[in-house]
Amino acid sequence: MELETAAAFDRALVLGPGGVVGTAWMAGLVGELGRVGVDLGIADLTVGTSAGAIVGALLTTGQDLSRLAEVASRPGPAPRRGVDAAVAGAVFAVLGRPGLEPWEARRRVGRIALAHVDSDRDASSEAERALLAGRGALIGTNAWPAEGELLITAVEAATGEPTVWDRTSGVPLVHAVAASSAFPAAEPPVSVRGRRYMDGALRAGANADLAAGARTVVVIEPLAHLSPREPLDQRPAGVGARTVVSVVPDAESLRAFGSDLNDRTNWAPAYRAGLAQAPATAERLRTVW
Repeated sequence: MELETAAAFDRALVLGPGGVVGTAWMAGLVGELGRVGVDLGIADLTVGTSAGAIVGALLTTGQDLSRLAEVASRPGPAPRRGVDAAVAGAVFAVLGRPGLEPWEARRRVGRIALAHVDSDRDASSEAERALLAGRGALIGTNAWPAEGELLITAVEAATGEPTVWDRTSGVPLVHAVAASSAFPAAEPPVSVRGRRYMDGALRAGANADLAAGARTVVVIEPLAHLSPREPLDQRPAGVGARTVVSVVPDAESLRAFGSDLNDRTNWAPAYRAGLAQAPATAERLRTVW
């Protein structure tokens, strides 16, 4: 889709990628922020990527995020094949290669993802159906929010071309969320209109650039600790907003995450860590939000 400038928006919320534990942490954090008086659901613009697409879909459609508190303790809505270590190694080798242009890196990662699923079409089709069913169970609706602007990012696997969907794109919300959170080696690419799409984090991490120009931007990044850099709110240029606030997991939250971002047994601890981090985060946001 062709994006209009975010300059017309007052408040923008950017929800970044985070795997299983990052999804749980963001759900706890964002839900508790609303209960203590900082409702991020009133954002004029919400950008959701991967885990952030899941939480963003729930938030913008007015659902109670607390229903995700114990997802890991119930029968999983989306049976997982597990992370393929060989594929993951190949993907991260590409992403870590110095000097490789971003578009070429995405294209190579897409080739790896497609080769992996095409090696066993039946199993991959079953995994895609399970992914869609699981994301549908998590977000609880297939209808885009009627108010506010929700953007969900993905990358076309065959070409590496970045994609941004909204309510006008004609893509079912569950398919958009599933595609945005389909990281190669963990989940299969998702078919949309005859093309296959993979994780939106491959476009540009949390994709905060899509909120450029909004007056106030809150960026929640569960994985900021894995790629240390100067926070957006401390960079002179930021994302072109008057006020930018970066929210990242605190030390207790990182301990709750554990070493495997996709370990479902850490869902509940990560969710509770998000709850616990909310009061301090609310104090940072009250004056700007």
